[in-house]
Amino acid sequence: MAKRVYLLSEARGLSRDLLGGKGHGLAEMAAAGLPVPPAFVVTTEACRQYLRTGEVPGLWEEVRAGMAALEGLTGKRFGLGEGKAPPLLVSVRSGAPVSMPGMMDTVLNLGLTLEGVEALARATGNPRFAWDSLRRLLAMYGEVVLGERPEVFEGMLSALKAERGVGTDAALGPEDLEELAYRYLRHLEARGTPFPLDPWAQLQGAIEAVFKSWQNPRARTYRRIYGIPEDLGTAVVVQAMVFGNLGEDSGTGVGFTRNPATGEKGLYGEYLRNAQGEDVVAGIRTPRPISRAQAAGGNQASLEATMPGCYAQLLDIRGRLESHYRDMQDIEFTIERGTLFM
Repeated sequence: MAKRVYLLSEARGLSRDLLGGKGHGLAEMAAAGLPVPPAFVVTTEACRQYLRTGEVPGLWEEVRAGMAALEGLTGKRFGLGEGKAPPLLVSVRSGAPVSMPGMMDTVLNLGLTLEGVEALARATGNPRFAWDSLRRLLAMYGEVVLGERPEVFEGMLSALKAERGVGTDAALGPEDLEELAYRYLRHLEARGTPFPLDPWAQLQGAIEAVFKSWQNPRARTYRRIYGIPEDLGTAVVVQAMVFGNLGEDSGTGVGFTRNPATGEKGLYGEYLRNAQGEDVVAGIRTPRPISRAQAAGGNQASLEATMPGCYAQLLDIRGRLESHYRDMQDIEFTIERGTLFM
């Protein structure tokens, strides 16, 4: 039986067609020694088989073995906090062989449960972060896997902010976010699509939802417009979460290894402090520039000014990536309590 799940350390040299663009890029960066959180890739072949037959015999055993490997690499237990260690949470992302930005689905903070929230709050000393992580998971999972409309969750969030008399998400405290999480849970239960509180059920549901997202209307339309073959399928990347929303020494950003308009060398992009990756592209907060050069004339502090050590590391990685690929690259990064991850 062909292998369908590969750790990044096993994936070096495998094709982009098999690993998808995201998995292939992560495997190459990991092999080059860049700071990439541990991950495994479920191949495009598994996706194609699932879409043909509705099942992939033996796949979930391989996924469990992959998760066991991530537990060993991170020293955390999936969905379970032990002692001072927080639970291992993962992101589940699509990754087609051909770039299809925004066309398929992602779930962050997966594996979090009500018990896990308490463990995450203890381990980080930050109950607001823990409850914020759960309410984000509930909204993403509710939309991507359970089929609820995103505006329903946005409406409940807006209603709570109005009740509390605040204008931004950041002004909500841990008790507010706990209340919001329970509102989301009650809503999903009432509509007949309860959120699974078993981490393994969450993981299987999310992987299957990413497989299915290959066939969603926006992805099919995108492929038709750009002449992308219908039979490629998408890989799924399951990666240990790192958190950009743990405080002012954390953040997340996207960028290019040079100015995409002029080709001028240097980091070019945007980041947010105390945020998760989806916040940068969602348009709900105004991001800051990465470099001082971008910030010239503006009043927003750049990453270079506020976190010079991380900026210097990112600048070094920029050079290594361009030397390896011989071309400009687009990048995503997260800073967790002063530590940079690609």
